[in-house]
Amino acid sequence: MRPIIGITSYREPASWGIWRDTAADLIPHTYVRMVTEAGGRAVLLPPDDTDADVLRVLDGLLLAGGADIGPALYGETPAAFTDTRPDRDAGEVALVTAAIGARLPVLGVCRGMQLLTAVHGGRLHQHLPDVLGHEKHRPAPGVFGTHGLRCAPGSRIEALLGAAAEVNTYHHQGVADPGRLTATGWADDGLIEAVEDPAHPFLLGVQWHPEEAGDLRLFAALVNAAGIKD
Repeated sequence: MRPIIGITSYREPASWGIWRDTAADLIPHTYVRMVTEAGGRAVLLPPDDTDADVLRVLDGLLLAGGADIGPALYGETPAAFTDTRPDRDAGEVALVTAAIGARLPVLGVCRGMQLLTAVHGGRLHQHLPDVLGHEKHRPAPGVFGTHGLRCAPGSRIEALLGAAAEVNTYHHQGVADPGRLTATGWADDGLIEAVEDPAHPFLLGVQWHPEEAGDLRLFAALVNAAGIKD
């Protein structure tokens, strides 16, 4: 049986077929495709803060990208440019907290890495151009940038990607302090690009979008970890 990977989903107004501006729970197909090609079975998880009971039928958790997480999660008030989804925050914090306790494999992508950081007591830069002095991490609306990545020797991300790589990028917030997580990847400008918990069987967050680049390696690692049974 394929490992079952739950993917957190967006809740946004959407249009398809004859339907226009309808509230929808959705996810870019690239996430599903990567999980499927890695040998997993993708299941979409709509925002739901009632409980995290769904984890009992999952083998792994994939935290997808999307809007900014609420600054209250790391003890700050919203600054300009902040665009949050409180329903996603509440549901995903519950899922992540329970997944950590159950030692379930977790991969966080972009927003997902930022959520992992907040849950582990870290904090974010709310608007990177104000900190870095450039917009290379989100060069234009809907346009991915690229930059170099340096990985820490001996880290999980280095084992997957090597000492250095080039990655795509689309975000205006970033990790300022990883909290209880370990920073293991950095962009050319020094921004933290990967975090992990060496004490957890598989808990990894990346700031870029491997699903959009068609890079199967991180998803294969998640699915492989999810297929290991105690």
